[in-house]
Amino acid sequence: MKFSRLTRRGILLGLSLPQLITLAVAVLSVVGALYAGGGILLAYTAPIWLACAVLTWVPAGGRKLIEWVPVTFRWAWRVTGGHLIYRRRVVKPRPAGTLALPGDAAALREYVDPETEAAMIHDPHQHTLTAVIGLSHPAFVLLDPGEQERRVTAWGRVLATTCRSGRIARLQVLERTLPDSGTGLAEWWDAHGDADGSWAATTYQELIERAGPAGERHATTLSLALDMKTAARQIRTAGGGLRGAAAVLRQEMTTLLAALRAADLTARAWLTPGEVAVILRSAYDPAIAATLERHGDLGRDLATAGPVAVTETWDQLRSDSAHHAVLWISEWPRSLVYPGFLAPVLLSTGIHRSFSLICTPIRSDQAARDIRKKKTEYISDAAQRQKIGQIEDAGQTAEYHDVLQQEADLTAGHGILRYTGLINISAPSTDELEAAVSAVEQAAIQASCETRRLVGQQAAAFTVAALPLARTV
Repeated sequence: MKFSRLTRRGILLGLSLPQLITLAVAVLSVVGALYAGGGILLAYTAPIWLACAVLTWVPAGGRKLIEWVPVTFRWAWRVTGGHLIYRRRVVKPRPAGTLALPGDAAALREYVDPETEAAMIHDPHQHTLTAVIGLSHPAFVLLDPGEQERRVTAWGRVLATTCRSGRIARLQVLERTLPDSGTGLAEWWDAHGDADGSWAATTYQELIERAGPAGERHATTLSLALDMKTAARQIRTAGGGLRGAAAVLRQEMTTLLAALRAADLTARAWLTPGEVAVILRSAYDPAIAATLERHGDLGRDLATAGPVAVTETWDQLRSDSAHHAVLWISEWPRSLVYPGFLAPVLLSTGIHRSFSLICTPIRSDQAARDIRKKKTEYISDAAQRQKIGQIEDAGQTAEYHDVLQQEADLTAGHGILRYTGLINISAPSTDELEAAVSAVEQAAIQASCETRRLVGQQAAAFTVAALPLARTV
């Protein structure tokens, strides 16, 4: 399998809109100075056009300096407004039906579907309604290559189903590592063990009690987000409001379940509000995850599932019992790789992390228009570069071939999706967090991926990378 390259084309000659603006300011200042006052006025305006030139061409952290300007201004606005610190008001309860989450996620609302008893999360800002389902599957890396290829093809049909619907805003696959509470081993011993009081039985039982909580397990969820704007007509037909949106989402849930069964994925029941609350609480407070699993009645209220305190810094996030850092997969493999190429990242041991893959489906007609537009832009840029004598870049040629491949896949009946990969790493202290981040970065290199640490937006990125809410950053 092979991924398309991240498009780095600009509006004109590879320059983005901010670069074109600063370049235009520099050119206008130079031309105006030459016409108005000659060399003396050109010297006076030197700070303006020199600063514009530096902002346009000098890179920093993988971006041009002008692209850091909006990020810096937004960060300064959040610092002065006190938006980096969240403290829960213990004596003031949350309004009924809301989620106790910090930041813009505080606007999320809970709706319980009366037919499936599933927890549906309504996002009034992004106009989506999201349902979450748990998945179980065999170890993919242990399957033979033929079976792996068959399962990849079946998963492709699942994604194509979401593209044909036209009402799905996003599909999120969230894979988390959780501390094992040891309940599985204890239940196995109770069912199959022989507690006869012998030395062997006593030693074995003590070993289970010690080794169980020290292990870890993997949990996978799939979040389906309905675009309420696109499905507005169907929602009105179903009665309008959240009840009508829930009826439309149930139809998509049924279609997705059928596609998952055809792909040999074992789908459990749609998560209830209590189960979603445990996931949210465990993400912000990893130290309590094992306790919540052992005691099934604790922490199963969405109104109290959020964190008690959150402090955001430029490149980290501190919540109740852990420090967090979010990495963005900025480059997927550029060469052909096996389907299990992410195994070094997903199977890394001793690291508490969550991997989130956000799939944004594009309707077939819209995807065809986008592909035609990209082809026209590539051909126009190539003609413009040829006129000015600029050498053709191999990366630009490869991007054009990726567009042609997408067109061929779309013609063959496949779906076109935009992928966003985020990795959240959690640790009890800052030093352990940095060590874990370094280990995950090295694992990503082994997986032929390039990762970048998100800065100035760790809080928003955490809600995407660690929570099954199908949001975007």
